[in-house]
Amino acid sequence: MPSVARRRTLAPYAFISPFYLLYALFLITPIGIGGYLSLTDWAGLGTPLWVGLDNYTRLFGDASFLSAVVNTVLYVLFSVCVVVPAALLIAQGLNARGLRGRDFFRLTFFIPVVLSPIIIALVFTLFYDREYGLFNAALRGFFGWGGIDWLGEPSWAKVSVMLLVLWRWTGYLTIFFLAGLKNIPRELYEAAAIDGAGRVRSFRNVTLPMLKPVTAFVAVTVMVGTAQILEEPMLLTKGGPGEATLSVAMFIYREAFTRQQLGYAAAAGVVMFVIVFFIGRAANAAFGVGREK
Repeated sequence: MPSVARRRTLAPYAFISPFYLLYALFLITPIGIGGYLSLTDWAGLGTPLWVGLDNYTRLFGDASFLSAVVNTVLYVLFSVCVVVPAALLIAQGLNARGLRGRDFFRLTFFIPVVLSPIIIALVFTLFYDREYGLFNAALRGFFGWGGIDWLGEPSWAKVSVMLLVLWRWTGYLTIFFLAGLKNIPRELYEAAAIDGAGRVRSFRNVTLPMLKPVTAFVAVTVMVGTAQILEEPMLLTKGGPGEATLSVAMFIYREAFTRQQLGYAAAAGVVMFVIVFFIGRAANAAFGVGREK
C-alpha cells in the first residue's frame, strides 16, 4: 500500500514535469548561457576566452551603447505617454453607441498587427521620401511647408521611428482596451448620469478606474515591447543618421552578427534583460498590480 500512496503522490508532479523541463530548456538554459558568454570574449567559433567583467566595464564606457539606451528610453516614454492614451481614446470611440461601420474600423486598426514589420517599414520608407513621400506632399498641400528630411535629419529620424511605433502598436492595444470597456457594467454609467456626471466626468470617475487592470497590462506590454524595438530603426534608418535612432536591441544585433563580438553582445543583452525586468516591475508597482488589497 505505501507504494500505491507514493505513486499517487508523485503522479501530479509527473503530469507537470514536461512544462518545467521545456521551461528550463528554452528559457532558463539560454539565460544561463547568455550570462556565461557575457563574461567571455567569443567571436562565435573556437573556445570562449574568459574576461570576467571586462565586457561590462567596456559597455558602460561605450558611447554607442549609452546612445542606444537613451534612444530606447525615449521610445519607451513615447509608447507610454502617447501610444497608450491614443489606443484608449480610439477604443472609447469604437465602443460608442450608434457607431456605424464599427466592424470596418476595428479591422482597419487591426491591420498593422497582421502585417509583416518588413512590409510596414518599406511602405513607410516611401511615405517618408523627401521629394515624393506622402507625408511631405500632405504638408505642402495643407500648410505649404517645405520638404522635411524625415530619415536624414537626426531629430526627424527619431520622430519617424516613433510614428511607426504609434501606427504599429495602437491597433493592438486598442483591442485590449475595447475588451475592457465591454466588461464595464452600463449601470455604473447610468448611476453616474443620475448624479449629474457628464461624459468627461464619467470617463474620469468610471471608465479609468474600471480599466486600471487593463491599463496596467497594456502599459507593461508596450513598455517591454518597445524596450526591445529592433525592426523599426533597423529597416527605416539602419540606426542612423549616425546613431540617432540606434536601439539597444539593434546594438546587440550589430555587435553579435556584424562585428562578431558575441561575448560583448551577450553583456549588452544581460543589461537589456535587467532594464526590461525593472521596467516591468516599476510599471506593475505604479498600477498596483500584485499589491495586496
